[in-house]
Amino acid sequence: MEQLTTIELAKEYMKFSAAHFTIFSATERERLHGHNFRVAASITAPVGDNGMCFSYRILKDKLERLCEELDEYILLPALSPHLRIGEQGAQYRVEFAGEELFFPRGDTLLLPVRNSTVEEYARYLMQRLLEDSALIGGRDIREVGIKVSSGPGQWGTSHWRRD
Repeated sequence: MEQLTTIELAKEYMKFSAAHFTIFSATERERLHGHNFRVAASITAPVGDNGMCFSYRILKDKLERLCEELDEYILLPALSPHLRIGEQGAQYRVEFAGEELFFPRGDTLLLPVRNSTVEEYARYLMQRLLEDSALIGGRDIREVGIKVSSGPGQWGTSHWRRD
């Protein structure tokens, strides 16, 4: 009988600090503010004859790199239907509900997300993880969960399951 187990990873270094604003509608958004976002992962896989699933160091390293890529940036949702984002010199010019916002391009990341929320950040990180075919495809991983927290007690989780 196959034994499946779930490994949960929530290392101290799996975090990023970023500024953002959440969009609630075509006319309402939060003010720009920041969070210290935490990231956690769960991986379900069969336990091998050696008593372990696999060395999950590679997964920890990948998540650490992904967090570093987001750290200390302003995160803008490039797929939001409510924003018009353009470049103006060394800045991004963002239009929202009649107002103009300017962000330094060197301090800003345009993410392929619909909104700046923990739900979308979890989905984004999951997509980035799954792009690494050697990481997931090269192992008998059955399920992955990526969680992002913007503060104690509140997480958004994205799930993936092998078909």
